[in-house]
Formats: sequence, structure tokens, C-alpha cells
Amino acid sequence: MKNAAYYLPGYGGLLATGLGAALLARGLDVTGRQTVDEFKALPFQEQVDLVAQDLQAHFWQADARVVANSFGAYLFLHAQAQLPPFPGRVLLLSPIVGEFSNDETQMNFIPPRAERLKALAQAGQYPPLAHCEVHVGDQDWQSNPVNVAAFGKQLGLAVTIVPQAGHMLDKTYVSALLDRWL
Repeated sequence: MKNAAYYLPGYGGLLATGLGAALLARGLDVTGRQTVDEFKALPFQEQVDLVAQDLQAHFWQADARVVANSFGAYLFLHAQAQLPPFPGRVLLLSPIVGEFSNDETQMNFIPPRAERLKALAQAGQYPPLAHCEVHVGDQDWQSNPVNVAAFGKQLGLAVTIVPQAGHMLDKTYVSALLDRWL
């Protein structure tokens, strides 16, 4: 597992572009689920089940690494909710943790099961993630930093609010983070 990472990109993302390309450039074998085409067309629960199956079949060990971004993080969090605590390390960037909206742009998004993660965390029923870091921009309206910080606090997760950053965290910041985290 030392040279592998399970990667879940944001909605409509590919494994070999963006953050995936940064992981590949660091010599990692990148496995995961692209959130396009057939996978994207599946019902949400089937997507979650596939992620859970992938993790248990190939990455269920202490030296495993999961990197998930935006909607990919949402998929991971829902998969983790139906599993025992993940034994490896997890890095979540700009995670979606539920419904979000922006009054300025009048845009909103209500993902499937928008309240489930919050409800599990509040009830103390979310499986603990012993080795998980979360990074979100302070100006991210999609991954509302207030909601992400509250979710992280309920689960005891290390949440870093990145100053002057939106949903797409700065490439320099992410590069330094990956170099440290990997």
C-alpha cells in the first residue's frame, strides 16, 4: 500500500486529472472511482456500496491511504457510515457534508441523503476516523466551512480552514499538503 492511494474526485472528475494527476506525479498508483459515465449514472446507494466494497476488498489496512475531494469526499463519508472504522489514513479536501446554498449567486445543491451524515454525527453513531485530515476554504460556499468544522468537531477530526480559499484549494497549498501528508 505504500505506493498506492484510493482516490475519489469531485463530481464529474477523473482519476488522472487535477488532484489525481498530482498523486500520480508523486509516484503513487491511483485507484478509485471516476465520477463520470456509468458510475455517475448509478443510483447514489449503488455508488456508495461500490466505494465501500472497493475499500474493504483492496484498502482495508493500516497503511492504506484515501484521498477524496468534494463530492468524492461525500461518497467516502457515506461509505464509511455503513462500515466499521477505516483503519488507514484519510485526506478530505473541500468535502461536501450536506446541503449547501449561496445567497449571492442564488445557487444551491441538495445531495442525496443531505441530512444523514449530520444526524449520525449528532447521535454519536458515525464510525470514528482515527487518521483523518480535512481541509476547506474559508470562502467555500459548496463545502460550507462552518458546516464542515461542526461536522469535524462532532467526530473529533482535524479540520483546517484555509484562509482566502474557495472550493478549489490553491494548487500550491495542495501540493505542499500532499508532500507532507504522503
